[in-house]
Amino acid sequence: MRLRSVELEVPDPPAAVAFMREVWGLAPAGARSRATYLRGTGDHPYLLAFTASSTPAIASITFSGSAGELDSLHARAVAAGVRAPARVAEFDDPGGGGGFVVGGAEGERFRFVAEGTRAAPIADRDKPIQLTHVVLNALDRDACAKFAIDAFGFKLADRTKIMTFVRCNSSHHALAFVHAELSSLNHIAFEMSDIDAVMKNIGRLRDLGLQPAWGPGRHGPGNNVFAYFITPFGASMEYTAEVQRVDDSYRVGTPDDWKWPPNRIDHWGVSSRDNAKLGEAERTFRFRA
Repeated sequence: MRLRSVELEVPDPPAAVAFMREVWGLAPAGARSRATYLRGTGDHPYLLAFTASSTPAIASITFSGSAGELDSLHARAVAAGVRAPARVAEFDDPGGGGGFVVGGAEGERFRFVAEGTRAAPIADRDKPIQLTHVVLNALDRDACAKFAIDAFGFKLADRTKIMTFVRCNSSHHALAFVHAELSSLNHIAFEMSDIDAVMKNIGRLRDLGLQPAWGPGRHGPGNNVFAYFITPFGASMEYTAEVQRVDDSYRVGTPDDWKWPPNRIDHWGVSSRDNAKLGEAERTFRFRA
């Protein structure tokens, strides 16, 4: 199972698409009906979809896998007490594929899609490859994580004082849930080829007048390099690289394992964090009721 894409609703899709293409570094992946799609350099058919709405919202978070993986996940979700998700023969997205939608513990909308023909990779090592994780704010972060574990078969990766991380493959986390006062999008992380690509893009965006809201730095859980920027349409996006690969022998961390020295919020301790801008962005995108 792989994290494939995030589908967003924004008031001005053309402006959002232009920023993600011309500034962030994604490539066009076509348009269908009301949606415009953007891809990375990897083999996913697309990473982001934008549709028009009067207010920002998350339409869905999409995972892809084999037909057999989807059958197993569907059966597991039903056994966990999820109302039997209706099968969709073919989603009208680039890449196609049938699947189903599952509602999460706090109104999240997760799509699971059977993989078809994979997109031809693009040769550009300084552009985003794929999504590596999506982090969500949650009223009860442990209940949300437990739902993903029980219904989807995802595995617990780590817990800090405020975050719970779960994985769907050997990447340290595909989803993480942050304790918050509302349920919403925290940020979307784009995998880069290496630390050099992250740093080059920080410099490139600074040349365009955009400063990181947090970063560069290196996280604790996942051990990944990061840099967060706030997009003009209000979402927090992360360039990241070197996400830790784990297997079932990995010891799940606890809050006692992830304590920083005073005045430090990552391994390096060299960057500042704009809590006001990040907080505003983290309240912007919510799932539709």
